[in-house]
Amino acid sequence: MTDPALISERLACAALLHPEDEAISYSGLHLTWREWHGRVRRVTGALAAAGVRHGDRVAVIDRNHIACLDIMMAAGALGAATVVVNWRLTDPELIHILIDSSPRVVFIGDALVDRADHLRKGSTSVERVIVLNDDYDAWVAAGASVGPSPEATPDDIVLVIYTSGTTGQPKGAMFNHRGLNANSIAAAGIGAMGPRDRSLVSMPLFHVGGVGAALAAVHEGVPITLLREPATAAIVEAIDQGCTRVFLVPAVISTVLDAGTSGSAALASMSLVTYGGAPCPRPVIAKALAALPDTAFVQVYGMTELCGTVTTLTDRAHRDPHHPERLASVGRVIEGTEMRIVDPLTLEDLPPGGSGELWFRSPKRMVGYLNRPDATAEIIAEGDWVRTGDVGRVDSDGFVFIEDRLKDVIITGGENVYSPEVEAVLTTHPTVAEVAVIGVPDPAMGEAVIAVVTAAAGHTVDEDTLIAFAREHLARFKCPRSVMVVDALPRNAAGKVLKTALRESSRATSI
Repeated sequence: MTDPALISERLACAALLHPEDEAISYSGLHLTWREWHGRVRRVTGALAAAGVRHGDRVAVIDRNHIACLDIMMAAGALGAATVVVNWRLTDPELIHILIDSSPRVVFIGDALVDRADHLRKGSTSVERVIVLNDDYDAWVAAGASVGPSPEATPDDIVLVIYTSGTTGQPKGAMFNHRGLNANSIAAAGIGAMGPRDRSLVSMPLFHVGGVGAALAAVHEGVPITLLREPATAAIVEAIDQGCTRVFLVPAVISTVLDAGTSGSAALASMSLVTYGGAPCPRPVIAKALAALPDTAFVQVYGMTELCGTVTTLTDRAHRDPHHPERLASVGRVIEGTEMRIVDPLTLEDLPPGGSGELWFRSPKRMVGYLNRPDATAEIIAEGDWVRTGDVGRVDSDGFVFIEDRLKDVIITGGENVYSPEVEAVLTTHPTVAEVAVIGVPDPAMGEAVIAVVTAAAGHTVDEDTLIAFAREHLARFKCPRSVMVVDALPRNAAGKVLKTALRESSRATSI
């Protein structure tokens, strides 16, 4: 067959080449490539019968579920897009996303069904809600077997992933088939997949790291073990059952290593562990390298808008005794991707060794933000360059070092937390006058969210009360781990809060 252009055609290709080999294992369900392909064709038919057409959107809200991959490939075959939503968000956050993305059909996890009516009432576009339990299975079984629509093209939007912006409003990053296939090719270049490989997908499918790993395995015809969530016991069991490669965030690597001999033994049997999503604490990676000399470790750096990875730090670089300083880098730019280091004020390229904003150009970048041409124009510069907001430099051997962030993004456990969003919530509490949210180093999570506040006149700020208030309005991972009460926030001459000073003060206090 010709080179597949749609992500569903990658599955069709695998079904043609090795139909009776196992394709995916999920919660006791085992499907061959032929069976999975047939299942996706029935989902395509069921979506078409539900009125989903070219240019429409559907949404999935659940922990990792095979249905998410079914629906993404099936909707894409019709020229429609799937919005994969972070199920941990609060109802107001979810409703905002449903209003913004306007899906016609919403698929929701069985454990979240009590929220379905509220979410449906919050978005007028939703025509049908299907629960991911026996109802979904029956719905799939009743679907006619339907192939790709002749209207579907590689340039159609197939996936939307929401990522918060510095204003606190989530934005939907849109990806087409062409970009996702380019990402799969790039992923294969990080570590060649062979006939004996099996990919463990445990990270959330609402992140590019999770969905990208799954689609890359389909692209290469490598079987997948899909976990509901990255629980240590489940990861160890999956590795024991034959998984050879995995993508994890540093916090999960730390948890598995801390599980004792079972965790270390499991990772030791892996051929490749790729990690990213947050800086890995030096003690964690040093422990992993020492305990697992025969397992290849590759660090990846990227961002949602670039569909993930744009640089890699190879296993050889991890273990190079002559250049230990490279462990502080994020490696070199991957093949097919270009990088510039730009002065964020003048937008001019900086000379070698200079520190500036990292810009990347890649065929796998997002098309843009859904309904946000203004925000798209801010991040995608002339010439299709994506501005990362990260400040870095590159050494004479091409290794990239991240030095700071232009925007106050906090990365905790692989999740991005944007301080303005948290600050906007906390300032509505009656005891709070001003607030600045910062990230401070945390050995397990990479960074911890800290709120530095001043009390409103006549009030006293209670830490537990304020944290509980935040949890009523924000997903738990966005909420502050602790609260520092100060008399006044430090500011520069222009009145801008000096978050660098707050971080330094917080570190000094914790010593």
